[in-house]
Amino acid sequence: MPGLYYEDLEIGQRIRHTQGRTVTEADNVLFCALTMNTQPLHMNEDFAANTPFGRRIVNGIFTLGLVVGLTVADLTEGTILANLSYEKVVHPNPVFHGDTLYAESEVLDKRLSQSRPNVGIVRLKHIGRKADGTVVIELERTVMFLRK
Repeated sequence: MPGLYYEDLEIGQRIRHTQGRTVTEADNVLFCALTMNTQPLHMNEDFAANTPFGRRIVNGIFTLGLVVGLTVADLTEGTILANLSYEKVVHPNPVFHGDTLYAESEVLDKRLSQSRPNVGIVRLKHIGRKADGTVVIELERTVMFLRK
């Protein structure tokens, strides 16, 4: 598996994920439809034009999912048992249709599981940025990683 195991991770380690993804209008509209989110800031260009953003912004939960997804191939693909929590989620800047996002991860903490000898618990920080470096999301995520 391309993902990392518990033993591969060190506190303070940073991983820059090189794969980026451009967010499309279709992504935003479909995600809002699938999740029953009728917020006009995401769905109504006329409404959004009269906000400080001047246009529709991408759903923040989509942004969270995309940034976490961008980390999977390098970090967790096939090597985790479960996501335990998502915490301290902040959206300091909006994402617009056409923005390309990239992710980086940092290992904040790790410990062996007290109840499962084959896993370890790792707390990660993920940062999502636009191509110009603007931070659009920061979050902490606790993950149950498999051990070798």
